[in-house]
Amino acid sequence: MKIKFLGTLLVLLAIASIVPFASAQDAEIQSGDIDVTSADKAYKSYLAAPTSSGKHAAIVLIHSFRGLEQGYRTMADQLAEQGFVTLAVGWQTFEQAPSDDVVKKLVEDSIALLAAREDVDKTRIGLTGFCAGGRYTMLLLPQIDTFKAGVAWYGFPDRASEGGKAPKEFINDFKAPLLIIHGTEDQASPIAGIYAYATALQAAKVSFEMKIYAGEPHGFMLQSGQLRQDDVGKDAFNEMADYFTRKL
Repeated sequence: MKIKFLGTLLVLLAIASIVPFASAQDAEIQSGDIDVTSADKAYKSYLAAPTSSGKHAAIVLIHSFRGLEQGYRTMADQLAEQGFVTLAVGWQTFEQAPSDDVVKKLVEDSIALLAAREDVDKTRIGLTGFCAGGRYTMLLLPQIDTFKAGVAWYGFPDRASEGGKAPKEFINDFKAPLLIIHGTEDQASPIAGIYAYATALQAAKVSFEMKIYAGEPHGFMLQSGQLRQDDVGKDAFNEMADYFTRKL
């Protein structure tokens, strides 16, 4: 059973060092490793982009606490096939658990990198994240006005980092719409907390949608580091792609 609920910025110039791109199998996108420079450090990341002419919407993708696994690269490729320039940011390049301020600065520099590209429409940039990245999506979407939509996968609305704040504390700052994707069997981030977060979003009149997958655990989109390709995986990916198509 699947349940669906409908419910400033100073950007610093990022310096990017790009390795040569390798053509994707269908020859409709280009993808490859890229450095995102933030606070004088080069974060090892991954970029996938359509080869078609014109300007495209873009997405910043924040991976889970398990690192920039192959599944996220595959996902970036598939989003590029849908027409989105997608930057999967390697936020754990230098430490496993950087502070929220470090990640926020890295995300802002990732936006600057995308905005400087000729194939990106800088007025149409979205944010998505998984697990810890889902928390960062909930945390940063209301703080960074450049983002026009976000998709938070099995995030942690109640979790504050050391010395930081929990995403739920920024509910009243939302301007962009949010899609929440979660599983009912998520033990790390119990579904009850997601329902409470949704109730608070509703009370604050935030534009949001929520897709709940019955029986699915935390981190269900990747299995052994690879992007899930069964019916649930395809459906969930399409939910995200469709949401960004509608909102960006």
